Amino acid sequence: MGLIAASTLAIAPLAQAADEAPDALIKRLSEETLGAIKADKTIKSGDTTRIIALVDTKVMPNVNFQRMTASAVGPAWRQATPEQQKRLQEEFKLLLVRTYAGALAQVDDQTINVKPQRSAPEDTEVVVRTEIRGRGDPIQLDYRLEKTPGQGAGWKIYNLNVLGVWLVETYRNQFAQEINAKGVDGLIATLSARNQSNAKKS
Repeated sequence: MGLIAASTLAIAPLAQAADEAPDALIKRLSEETLGAIKADKTIKSGDTTRIIALVDTKVMPNVNFQRMTASAVGPAWRQATPEQQKRLQEEFKLLLVRTYAGALAQVDDQTINVKPQRSAPEDTEVVVRTEIRGRGDPIQLDYRLEKTPGQGAGWKIYNLNVLGVWLVETYRNQFAQEINAKGVDGLIATLSARNQSNAKKS
């Protein structure tokens, strides 16, 4: 199982309970996600429309995607207009979905092992460490989660680590180069072009 396939499982949880412990949440969501993917033949055939629908309905409610996008964009996020921020979130989400679409079709006999949680009950940010086991060597996955108050309260994922590499930091380096060269609109244009190119390949 490759890096991209592992990343897919890391960003693909289902709906959550607000009072659920973060490690229990990740374990349940991972197992439910594996089952949903294995049962959906259209996803396994690489149907991007179905994959986007799965992400919108199952994944996004459990991710603080505004925080994830803002962290990836870096300091320029604060200078971006609300419309630019909206476009950045839309294009970034589509980039992630299309990047991992092929990997969803590869899910076969993997299982998830959640490692013992090391956090205090009062913590509002935690790291949950997991391991994907299947063919080949186990693959390490770590999730960063934050506890959100108010409506929709509960633990939300805002970053993930695949084999020692944090996703947000990886994209931040790429995005910084684009922003320095072409500004926020240039980054949006680059992401849009990449998404259109990926769409033609799918």
